[in-house]
Amino acid sequence: MARHALRRILLVIPVLLGVLLIGFLLMQVVPTDAATVRAGPTATPEVVEAIRRDLGLDRPLYVQFGLYLWRLAQGDLGVSIINNVPVSQELGATIGPTLELMVASLVWAIPLGILMGTAAAYWRGGAIDKAILAVSVAGGSVPVFFLGLLLIWFVGFQWQLLPFTGRGGPLWTMEGLQAIVLPALTLGGVFIGPVARMTRTAVLDVLSADHVRTARAKGLTERRVVTMHALRNALIPVVTLVGLQIGFLLGGAVVTETVFSWPGVGRLAVGAILSSDLPMAQGTIIVLSSGFILINLAVDMLYAALDPRMRAA
Repeated sequence: MARHALRRILLVIPVLLGVLLIGFLLMQVVPTDAATVRAGPTATPEVVEAIRRDLGLDRPLYVQFGLYLWRLAQGDLGVSIINNVPVSQELGATIGPTLELMVASLVWAIPLGILMGTAAAYWRGGAIDKAILAVSVAGGSVPVFFLGLLLIWFVGFQWQLLPFTGRGGPLWTMEGLQAIVLPALTLGGVFIGPVARMTRTAVLDVLSADHVRTARAKGLTERRVVTMHALRNALIPVVTLVGLQIGFLLGGAVVTETVFSWPGVGRLAVGAILSSDLPMAQGTIIVLSSGFILINLAVDMLYAALDPRMRAA
């Protein structure tokens, strides 16, 4: 197990370097010049050129990238061009709200998706199965922003049941809990469908296995057969899907945070790109991509723990 974990960790290093390179090059093709943004619209060409030299933008790209990696190795993500605040400070203030939103979305979406998929598999072909499949397909087809706007319009504006703008406070306060309900429903709502469909397929495969028939022959209750023997063995592909979907939720969090004005990394990334704040945009790219890579690494480790055959892969 330790050898498998070490191999996977070593593979993360070139992937992360590739992400850094792509993110750096994408910021170079942006039509806006970072020196012009920092100098302001009324600055003279001499001032702009001086700022370009100060930022190192007059050097070759490979030199800029090397200096960029060297600063990252020292924990220096740069300084925001717009507000002249360290990028690490801004990111530190926004990572917490993003993690809160992710946890609040997953804490109800994963159990509900697994429950729906298991029920659909147990009552295969019945009305419950068809209803769950219809809800799963519809939930997976609805865009994140559309679901968020629906909740804002009905729950927040028409019925005025919950706030729909900003973060009310920490999760342990009533204001914080009320403020996170609609964003968490929006982000988690698109997560239920894929989990339910995968769980249904996996449980159906396991229900016809020999060890499940043996458990039934022993006289175990149907509930115990499904939960302890069928569902437990069907969770391996579900865990893989959940890990991949959690990574993709980071992209959904960008949209959700923008729609609900949630002060997270996603909203910060959108604001940085729109304002041509290149250091801030690069910092958000690093955080979001690193989160995706770490989540997939954790899922790989969990997959190997659940299925020993994967350790030799």
